[in-house]
Amino acid sequence: MLFYARGSETDVISNEEVRQALREVFSNLGLRKKVLAIPPDITRSNSLGGEITAMAEEYYGDALTDILPALGTHSPMTEPQMDAMFPGVPHSKFRVHDWRGGVADVGEVPASYIREISGGKVDYPIRAQVNRMLLDGGFDLILSIGQVVPHEVAGMANYTKNIFVGVGGSDFIGKSHFLGASYGMERLMGRPGGPVREALEYARTQFIPQLPIVYILTVRAQEGSGIVTKGLFVGDDRECFEAAVALSQKVNFVQLEREIHKCVVYLDPAEFKSTWLGNKAIYRTRMALADDAQLLILAPALSEFGEDATIDKLIRRHGYRGTPHTLAAVESDPELKANLGAAAHLIHGSSEGRFEITYAPGHLSREEIEGVGFKYAELKPMLEHYDPSQLKDGWNTLLDGEEIYFISNPALGLWAYKERFKE
Repeated sequence: MLFYARGSETDVISNEEVRQALREVFSNLGLRKKVLAIPPDITRSNSLGGEITAMAEEYYGDALTDILPALGTHSPMTEPQMDAMFPGVPHSKFRVHDWRGGVADVGEVPASYIREISGGKVDYPIRAQVNRMLLDGGFDLILSIGQVVPHEVAGMANYTKNIFVGVGGSDFIGKSHFLGASYGMERLMGRPGGPVREALEYARTQFIPQLPIVYILTVRAQEGSGIVTKGLFVGDDRECFEAAVALSQKVNFVQLEREIHKCVVYLDPAEFKSTWLGNKAIYRTRMALADDAQLLILAPALSEFGEDATIDKLIRRHGYRGTPHTLAAVESDPELKANLGAAAHLIHGSSEGRFEITYAPGHLSREEIEGVGFKYAELKPMLEHYDPSQLKDGWNTLLDGEEIYFISNPALGLWAYKERFKE
């Protein structure tokens, strides 16, 4: 059921309007004695998820007993990050998701179904797992909070991905990412369906229908110099998600009339410190880039490859060297085969030899960057030449006549050359 829906390409919803809408929804849901919130973590700070969690905590008070950020494989949040993202919310309510050891199986998506939805690309079962708190916590309301935006694995982010990946376990995380990579990013991104989404929906309907989950989904977009809320959708099933998707496709998906030959992407230091996240600069622009294009990624806070120690080690070992290389590595390296999410990420982060990727990192050396297959540039001169504060999102012509396409935050959208998206 869809409890609340508002949004359009021209709408701008204020935080106070969001608060009032949520109060109405919460009131209509009736008395709840024990509430769990599952918001995004600091890597999704632009989602409005932090503010919405604070609004829920304000409404429910002591009844909102636990907050479980949907870390997936990301690093746990620090106290300063909690303060910045969740203003006024007590630290004592936060819990840390353990994607390797803190989950319980709820069922298995059969190999026959995975084979069917992937068109024969993948043939394995996927264990559906969720954080044990969802099953054992005695909650009579679970608020799954997040932003719907184009995504490289699920096609469109959030909804059930927040449950089975955000607070899910290693089997679903790894195998779903590999499923998406095998099926093909270009066939997934910006679309509401696809094999990963269908596997998620199978798990929701078959394994956790008893959980009292209500999804609070935002659609946000860059407007002028800031980020605004274009839509708010609240519900307990796929209808809510699809309503948000329809709007996100209009405001977060930039279809270009011509290909990009030089693209400069800036990674906000507060949001991106790893290539595990920063490679959104690659995922979200690849359909807009011409063959032999140059992609320059300005990454002031980049200090690691993977946010998990094992994944960081595997990225350093194998690098971003394309699908054939990665598939061969999966067969020859048992550790990579046991971490298919890392293998999928290596595929996602490669240009497959079609365009050139250069990183200008704040805290990684030339040897480290070149060691994983990227080109390296010094950050300081790149920031001086391509000053993010002086560039506007979209096409720019510099004083020396160079034309570039600038993106200030790759997490907020998807860019594609119209003709390439049709393929």
